[in-house]
Amino acid sequence: MEFHLWLSLAFICVMGALSPGPSLAVVVKNTLFGGAHQGYATAISHGAGVALYATLTALGIGVIIVQSPLLFSVIKYAGAAFLLYLGIKALMSKKQNVELTNEHQHHANKAQDINGWRDGFLISFLNPKLAIFFLALFSQFVDASASTEKKVIMIATVGTIDTLWYILVAFMFSRGPILDKLKRNSHIIDKITGSFLILLAARVVVN
Repeated sequence: MEFHLWLSLAFICVMGALSPGPSLAVVVKNTLFGGAHQGYATAISHGAGVALYATLTALGIGVIIVQSPLLFSVIKYAGAAFLLYLGIKALMSKKQNVELTNEHQHHANKAQDINGWRDGFLISFLNPKLAIFFLALFSQFVDASASTEKKVIMIATVGTIDTLWYILVAFMFSRGPILDKLKRNSHIIDKITGSFLILLAARVVVN
């Protein structure tokens, strides 16, 4: 794959990864309440889900998903249901007054409710619009005669950039004085994140 084409692909992927959405909200939330390891798990599994969609698109299966209204709708509404589940779960979280001596135990207990591997993968996999995105994107860089090597490079680029961006997000939100402030106001973060995820779920259903 020509280097200038790869740079164009990488730039588009970076811009896509930087776009705020449910993925960013979930990575931040899992990092704050589950620690860096859950944030990294969310980032890696999200990248795997994105890479899977890229692979399906490169293999031609993405076309089937887009052209099948029933399959597209099933994935779409399953994604909305998962966003709604995460949003309601966050809204139901109650403020807990925890003494400093019990702070680590409090966050350890809350971390048990976080499953980064599941959340990251499902947030990406239950988003059929990724199939449309990759169909539009890949059509600009590959054709029917594209080599397997070229397709592998594209898939690896997409998955790696997505994973590295959210790992960086998890890294930034898992350290520093801002982390202590955010944890002390975790109930507020829960309410904001929960409301945001529910609104996104509603938007998925309406669109």
